[in-house]
Amino acid sequence: MTTTFESFGLNKALLQALTTEGYTIPTPIQAQAIPSVMLGKDLLGIAQTGTGKTAAFALPILHRLAENRVAPLPRTTRCLILSPTRELASQIAESFKAYGKHLGFKVAVVFGGVKYGPQERAIQAGLDVLVATPGRLLDHMQQKTLDLSSTEIFVLDEADQMLDLGFVKPIRQIVSRIPAKRQNLFFSATMPTEIGKLAGELLKEPVKVQVTPQSTTVERINQSVIHIEQGRKRALLTEMFADDKFTRCLVFTKTKHGADKVAAYLEAGGVQAGAIHGNKSQPQRERTLAAFKAGKLRVLVATDIAARGIDVDGVSHVVNFELPFVPEAYVHRIGRTARAGKDGSAVSFCAGDEMKLLKDIEKVTRQKIPASDRRNDKSLGLLDQSIMAAGVGTKATMPDREERPRGEGRGARNPRRDGVKPAHGGQPHRQRKPGPARDGARDGAPRVHHDRPLASTQPFDPLAADRARSAAAANRPVSEAKPDGEFKRRPRGRRPSNGGKGYAA
Repeated sequence: MTTTFESFGLNKALLQALTTEGYTIPTPIQAQAIPSVMLGKDLLGIAQTGTGKTAAFALPILHRLAENRVAPLPRTTRCLILSPTRELASQIAESFKAYGKHLGFKVAVVFGGVKYGPQERAIQAGLDVLVATPGRLLDHMQQKTLDLSSTEIFVLDEADQMLDLGFVKPIRQIVSRIPAKRQNLFFSATMPTEIGKLAGELLKEPVKVQVTPQSTTVERINQSVIHIEQGRKRALLTEMFADDKFTRCLVFTKTKHGADKVAAYLEAGGVQAGAIHGNKSQPQRERTLAAFKAGKLRVLVATDIAARGIDVDGVSHVVNFELPFVPEAYVHRIGRTARAGKDGSAVSFCAGDEMKLLKDIEKVTRQKIPASDRRNDKSLGLLDQSIMAAGVGTKATMPDREERPRGEGRGARNPRRDGVKPAHGGQPHRQRKPGPARDGARDGAPRVHHDRPLASTQPFDPLAADRARSAAAANRPVSEAKPDGEFKRRPRGRRPSNGGKGYAA
């Protein structure tokens, strides 16, 4: 018997909104979580992105609020959802508005990067649902524009990302202001030790829902890794977009500056790209994300923090331009593709100094990521043969040292180059003939130079040398040169004859 949303006994207004959104069959996490949350139980959900977990807690929360409908007091909220990033907070709030559009609930979102005024006015009126990031929420609490003393439901989403961003302590500060008698919902894609400890503090006899094995990746994603030199990554990335299959692509970098550089490089190569990271203002981030969703940008280059919460349909490929320092971040990155039951591809570039990061990822995900042979892998695009011949990443592109013919080093003739002359014109290196200087040196005798006399034993006088050079330049004897201390300023534009001291003798 197929489970449907009607079988949960959800509010009719919610079912009407789901029909409008085109939702008919619940996902596995929705089927397991919704009944328990509707009963008011605490929940521990281990689920990756793209599994439908937002609806898994939004629908039963809206149902519970509708069953016990009361007007929220000013500066309070009945339900609080914490999100690690602005983008994810915005998307959660939009989901609540879409599902509850026939219920008339007050929903607001609070995050940094925008003005306080509109947020303060929304909170002042009282809210049914508040979605917030920890930093800005603490600001409102300290300014006493928000009171959590009447909050009934608390949701912590993407808990493992909260740990990565250092939000565990702020979370504990926020939770201390919420009544102990409340419903707690805790969601995380992975369950490291610290997150398990936090879950133990917050949850009381929770129902555990785990739709995928812990720390594994989505099965529908075709994963591969390309071993490549760091300096060749951008050229290879640009070449990959010669394949039309790369319709909508997310590229991840470690740093904000790196994201801007990669986006600019792609734009210079004729690929529509934009960057999104923490240094961008909120309006800039929203405009770039909107352009990516609308298909105006083919590539979105992002850092881990900014990309968390990017829920865009039809992402064909995720490219890890640089591997993440935190292995669990790999799971979240590639989870941006193969969403809603579709297939997707994830390609990771791995330089020599990133091998340890790759091994950590394989250890956490408990799988071996296959290395890609770019000549045969059609999913990676039609790569330029000149780049392949230049040795982009694979050791197989150059013969081992033992296999190279003798004399094939830098500057010598190379039969593999089909007649291309080396830098010095193809002439053999001149061999220095043994002479008295070398032979004498072996016998312990002083070196003899045939082209100049032995060095003088007299002390070196720099001013005398200057006078000698000046006299030679004027074609006059040394005795006619100016005595010490008589200098004149050199004409503008002439180089000094004494090593650049700004005067001429």
